[in-house]
Amino acid sequence: MPRKIAAGNWKMHGDGAALAEIDALIAAHPDPGVGIVICPPATLIHRMAERVGNAPIALGGQSCHAARSGAHTGDISAAMLADAGASHVILGHSERRIDHGETDAVILAQTQSARGAGLSVILCVGETAAQRDAGMTLDVVTRQVMGCLPDDIDPSALIMAYEPVWAIGTGRVPDGDQIAQVHGAIRALLLSRLGLAGGQVPILYGGSVKPDNAATIFAIADVDGALVGGAALKAASFSQIITALQSA
Repeated sequence: MPRKIAAGNWKMHGDGAALAEIDALIAAHPDPGVGIVICPPATLIHRMAERVGNAPIALGGQSCHAARSGAHTGDISAAMLADAGASHVILGHSERRIDHGETDAVILAQTQSARGAGLSVILCVGETAAQRDAGMTLDVVTRQVMGCLPDDIDPSALIMAYEPVWAIGTGRVPDGDQIAQVHGAIRALLLSRLGLAGGQVPILYGGSVKPDNAATIFAIADVDGALVGGAALKAASFSQIITALQSA
């Protein structure tokens, strides 16, 4: 069975005062039994790593440049994230695809760079509302999965996340059949691409996951956890999602 993972994407939120939320999360889940990954702004990774210490919480970046170093003002490399204390990185998030024009080819290069720096990759895929309405969901997701994964990706260092763009931060959530269809398609692609090891890659659902719908989402086939946005900013709400995953 794939391991269960609750990942929190803080996006562009949080300053030094927000580190108290990590203290609360550690206190609430000293032995969680599921994987917990927090991806804060890059400015907090080092301080958060010092706070986490040996607690069972992994840290991740929210993106990385494909190059290890160079004249790329404002960018952060995978090696820099690892040096700051990260073990994971989110790649392919729709907000990066839309706001920064990141293509599948760019994300493929970022994935290769992340793996070269020893980071595990949380690879996001998902369709827009227009693409879903046009019946293109599986075509879009297939293109993204196949276009962003290196041929030599280590399955043990890969986490997939299905995030329908139209559900992120909107309060809208696909129904169970819609989620199961896409997650099942992703699983089939992973098995085709990676062999039996593709069955061990966690597939997370992301898009308006909250304490009141988490248990229902985690009961859906091939949902191995969640990539959580707003509800991950506070330990109280994220803790409830972790508890729901523990019980799934």
